[in-house]
Amino acid sequence: MADPHNPVDVESKIEETKNHIAKGVDIVTAAENAAKAARRAFDEAYAYAYLNAKGSIPEKKYKATIATLKEREAAEVAEVAFADTERRAWALNHELGAWQSISKSVVAMYGAVRA
Repeated sequence: MADPHNPVDVESKIEETKNHIAKGVDIVTAAENAAKAARRAFDEAYAYAYLNAKGSIPEKKYKATIATLKEREAAEVAEVAFADTERRAWALNHELGAWQSISKSVVAMYGAVRA
């Protein structure tokens, strides 16, 4: 069984989690910007590859797709990284809520002991 928490430790964890959330805003924004930049780079590369390809419309599409596989992969990797940072931010917000619930329990426990 885990040791019971004390109010000072719980408040410290709440403050630590709150600081992680604040730093996470910049991390999520940077990941989103990187994902959008990678998607723009892919779209641009695909458009130029399509315009420069010879053949029928289906041939041009396939040639452009093949020519821009690396750009597509970079965009997809950046999008996954962005989604990961969003999930981590969500988890931190829920961790903060958990610590706030623990805080209420600890305060109630210490209040009952003093009575």
